[in-house]
Amino acid sequence: MNTIIKVYRFLFARKIFYKLNKFLFRCSLSGLGILNYESDKVSGEDSFLRRYLKNKKDVVIIDVGANVGNYSKKVMEINSSAIVYAFEPHPKSYTKLKMAIKSENFHPINSAVSDHAEVLALYDYEVLDGSAHASLYQDVIENIHHEKSCKHEVQTIILSEFFSANNISEVGLLKIDTEGNELKVLMGITEFIESGKIRLIHFEFNEMNVSSKVYFRDFWNMLSNYHLYRLLPSGMIKIENYRPVYCELFAYQNIVAVLKDYDPFG
Repeated sequence: MNTIIKVYRFLFARKIFYKLNKFLFRCSLSGLGILNYESDKVSGEDSFLRRYLKNKKDVVIIDVGANVGNYSKKVMEINSSAIVYAFEPHPKSYTKLKMAIKSENFHPINSAVSDHAEVLALYDYEVLDGSAHASLYQDVIENIHHEKSCKHEVQTIILSEFFSANNISEVGLLKIDTEGNELKVLMGITEFIESGKIRLIHFEFNEMNVSSKVYFRDFWNMLSNYHLYRLLPSGMIKIENYRPVYCELFAYQNIVAVLKDYDPFG
């Protein structure tokens, strides 16, 4: 390995090969499960849900950042017995979410989720209000997506309090897509994480984490009793150890945390 790297460096670590090296780097990212965003099949989300939800009876799914309900809808199409609680703070998206699924097992909640219960501003595109990119961080809209923002006042809740109020003692799958606020969602359920009451956690790590100033290491440390995987189009690859050069890649990727000693596909 070292010999190959040395030979490659000798031959290709030159200005003339910059574009080639950049292209190969981009290709390698896709091979590692990063920037595969074109569809649920390409990202690996479809394959993961179909494998995990098979034969799971009455499994509780928490969908945080449900937007218009695509994730929840797919869950219920794959497993109609799943009990889904879907959280969406944006008023326009929530209206669509309520209409997306007609099932007594589907429970939409018009709220954001964080580590404190409070009223916060939710930012979205001024010209496309109700998008999938709405975030509690204005920087996501204005500096990452380079658009003017509008805002809505939304109520945040803490998941641990919601679980207690609704007698939820175990969660099969917690999905979080909150455009940079994923870690704070987890900070509101530390006792559930530490006690192993949440079997799987599916979250995105991407450039929005630059806005929230959250590192992959923060997830690695918080989820120490889980194995972390990146989703691939037809499977997932385990992240064996934390190394910044391979982990701190601020680009779209689906991470699945699996409780240690639990076989999600058994």
